[in-house]
Amino acid sequence: MECSRPKLFVLTGPTAVGKTELSLQMAEFLHCPIISADSRQMFADLPIGTAAPTAEQLARVQHHFVGNLALTDYYSAARFEEEALKVCEYHFADHDTLVVSGGSMMYVDALCRGIDPLPTISEEVRTTLYARLESEGLSALLQELEERDPAYFARVDVQNAKRVVHALEIIYESGQRVSELLTGEAKKRPFDVVKIGLQRPREELFSRINNRVSMMVAEGFLAEAERVLPFRELNALNTVGYKEMFRYFDGDWELDMALDRMRKNTRVFAKKQMTWLNKDTSVRWFDANDTKGVMTLIEQMMVASR
Repeated sequence: MECSRPKLFVLTGPTAVGKTELSLQMAEFLHCPIISADSRQMFADLPIGTAAPTAEQLARVQHHFVGNLALTDYYSAARFEEEALKVCEYHFADHDTLVVSGGSMMYVDALCRGIDPLPTISEEVRTTLYARLESEGLSALLQELEERDPAYFARVDVQNAKRVVHALEIIYESGQRVSELLTGEAKKRPFDVVKIGLQRPREELFSRINNRVSMMVAEGFLAEAERVLPFRELNALNTVGYKEMFRYFDGDWELDMALDRMRKNTRVFAKKQMTWLNKDTSVRWFDANDTKGVMTLIEQMMVASR
């Protein structure tokens, strides 16, 4: 009889839906660690603004990829794929299961499906293109991308400067079009992936997002954002929350306006996460309050695999 393969239980969903506590309960039930798939919680200096697990939560269950990077560290989904697979290999040597929790969809896909191999971007190329973005503006880079790779230009988010710059970085480093390098083919994995998605009614989710921003302020988010202000140009801080606070520190916005923009932009981000997830037919959806339903599914799958 063929031996059952280890299982990677992936808990995902939009920001503020309630993944953290349920992931802890899942890991405690399965007696296994958690792999965090959140591209910003990796940075040690951003615990409040990224809603990273607290010290108490980290003490409950071993976590990987939380607070492991400095703001100046370069990181990517490709590197996460490589390092997370090593963590899986290590723990699957004596565990049947692992829990993954996070809403960075590219990171989740990198671990579950793999991503196409892309060139490592040199500091020279990155510096050059970001300097051009600053001096020439996004429209000039968009024009070049359209000329060099019209197929990728047709599907890129033209408002996302980071994506546009990265596409040109790849072209400069590889000499190939991004559309030629991105095959989208899934890689084989030595484990079974079980994706569990959490969802809430739209108004309930948006209310939780709004309340989370207020809680962050109460926990010291403004002081945290001010501490990292000197590093504002780093990619680690090109994210919702810090960008709005920097506008406040610059004197462009009043605090209330900055916080309102932070709430609005977080809601927009949550909608983008759901759009991405809704395309994935492998996700098993649960109401975020249905902890019992999730735990029952896990228990049934573990019994069936024995």
